[in-house]
Amino acid sequence: MTQTPTAPNGAPGEARAFFTVPAKHPMVTVLGSGDSLLRVIERAFPGTDIHVRGNQVSAVGDASEVALIQRLFDEMMLVLRTGQPMTEDAVERSIAMLREETGEETAETPSEVLTQNILSSRGRTIRPKTLNQKRYVDAIDKHTIVFGIGPAGTGKTYLAMAKAVQALQSKQVTRIILTRPAVEAGERLGFLPGTLYEKIDPYLRPLYDALHDMLDPDSIPKLMANGTIEVAPLAYMRGRSQPVFANVLTPDGWRPIGSLGVGDLVIGSNGEPTPVLGVYPQGERDIYRVSAQDGSWTLCCGEHLWTVRTASDKRRNKPWRVLETQDMIGNLRAAHARRYELPLLTAPVAMPEREVPMDPYALGLLLGDGCITGNITPMFATADAELVTSLEAALPGVKVRHHNAYNYFLNRVPAPGEPGSRVPNPVTTALRSLDLIGTRSHSKFVPDDYLYNSAEVRLAVLQGLLDSDGGPVTQKDRTCRIQYATTSILLRDDVIALVQSLGGVAYTRRRKAEGRAPGKANGRPVVHRRDAHIVDIRLPEGIEPFRLARKRDAYHAAGGNGRPMRFIDSIEPAGREETVCIQVAAEDSLYVTQDYLLTHNTLNDAFIILDEAQNTNPEQMKMFLTRLGFDSKIVITGDITQVDLPGGTKSGLRQVREILDGVPDVHFSALTSQDVVRHKLVGRIVDAYEKYDSANEQRTGRNGK
Repeated sequence: MTQTPTAPNGAPGEARAFFTVPAKHPMVTVLGSGDSLLRVIERAFPGTDIHVRGNQVSAVGDASEVALIQRLFDEMMLVLRTGQPMTEDAVERSIAMLREETGEETAETPSEVLTQNILSSRGRTIRPKTLNQKRYVDAIDKHTIVFGIGPAGTGKTYLAMAKAVQALQSKQVTRIILTRPAVEAGERLGFLPGTLYEKIDPYLRPLYDALHDMLDPDSIPKLMANGTIEVAPLAYMRGRSQPVFANVLTPDGWRPIGSLGVGDLVIGSNGEPTPVLGVYPQGERDIYRVSAQDGSWTLCCGEHLWTVRTASDKRRNKPWRVLETQDMIGNLRAAHARRYELPLLTAPVAMPEREVPMDPYALGLLLGDGCITGNITPMFATADAELVTSLEAALPGVKVRHHNAYNYFLNRVPAPGEPGSRVPNPVTTALRSLDLIGTRSHSKFVPDDYLYNSAEVRLAVLQGLLDSDGGPVTQKDRTCRIQYATTSILLRDDVIALVQSLGGVAYTRRRKAEGRAPGKANGRPVVHRRDAHIVDIRLPEGIEPFRLARKRDAYHAAGGNGRPMRFIDSIEPAGREETVCIQVAAEDSLYVTQDYLLTHNTLNDAFIILDEAQNTNPEQMKMFLTRLGFDSKIVITGDITQVDLPGGTKSGLRQVREILDGVPDVHFSALTSQDVVRHKLVGRIVDAYEKYDSANEQRTGRNGK
């Protein structure tokens, strides 16, 4: 292609250019069927004469216009080389982009815009069609939170959906969440027939339609069933909550979730403290009791999130999935096996170390086989000489003295010259400070100073209990398990809590005293007076349950216990309660709730789209933005000229720019009527309304003066 700087008649400011179309491009691809593309160019450059002869195009006219025409044909050639056809819309948009060029070296060219493919699906390719659309798509790639603001028909939602599907297919995210504020989905819908989801479905239909354009329709129900794609109105996405009285574990012990505030610490899945980033009251909601097969349970709403995996997920090495409570109801079994496995702590809970009056291992031994009624000198009963030695070593100033058979007194060793009768026994003193003096086998418990202490202290207590009243249980063709027995309900629950705090699981059952055959002691029958509580325990690999050599050796000879596992066993309605949800800073957003269950309500590894965001109020917008989890991306789209909120309610989309402008990794993309990709008339209508609104504002301003 060549260009001559002046016209034949030498008129100043005029130029002539010749464009030669390569033979490999038929002229019909350049000029369009029936010269339709040529007519678009002629209408855009009315003062320029454009002629075609063979495969050569000439243009004569104003030098700047001729230069633009030359650039236009160059860009058209670049597009055609990719195999993509030129259309009338593409030519018009190319001309608009060339006229709006800022002169920056990094400015996008029409060929770069028109050849950027986002997604190819079902025989069609989705790509930006205007410069602003390309910048919007590029911003989604570069930023975590992107706002796409502009009039209807500019492709805000459609392009965001294409980027979401692209991210899912390339495994950048594990799920897509699509949501809209259904401002009409309140009490005014009550008169409509059908279920709640049938009532709100029309407001979500545009999202479903876009999905069907981009994915195989047969795969969508499956993706929605397993939680990979979630489509929900904003009002139902926000309520991932628990009752205000539900317990959450903190470094200082259990606290009701309703008492937590921003900045408070809770325990995450790695056992470490993690701060609370947000607290959101949710009002009164329907509550469900979620129970695991080991007897642990907690309460939450139907939209509360759970990290789970199936046997198939594990077998195929797939990542854990995130499902709502209501998604699992009625789907808890797979061929009579429990379907959904729950995650366990990856490390023992880290709690601050507390000073304790007695060695924790010694306390465990005494809680198991000690006599600490206070009526006599503390005693210990065992047939293992190793335990006698260990107990004496753990109690400085105390001598373990044999009394008879398997019974030993714990006597104070007086200092030289010290009258022994006037100084209390240190064991008695320590036990009295722990409120354990006077307890019997059925009323013993683990004091809170040991139950909520460092992992080393908790493990030492558990080892003492298991060395005295526990042991390994081996069965043919089954993994070894640890078993513990006690007649104290309190001690049973404390042992379970110790095991769970170390990342293990514990199952309990009751062995009734009534009807049991008497035991034997020195050849005489001993009647069982109280029910026994049997606790079967499985601890994570690397945690040693025994110090006593014979039990430890038997445990390891059997290969140790199998991997501790938890499965959801049942989900049952539990009434209505006042609820609250929290957001935590943990990378996986998990926190420890009642019975050491791990749950969460923040969206990780997700591509989240909030459509029609102009109909959110400021509180909803804040709630939505603070739902952002790790490795997630949020795109928020809306048209601030089409707010359907009740009178007097401020749009959260209008306010958010003032709040977040300048915040790193947050980008605002503006689209205009020039980016409308629907019928050409839509763009003209948008322009007409903007002109009318602007004139109306000016008239109002003059009248106000």
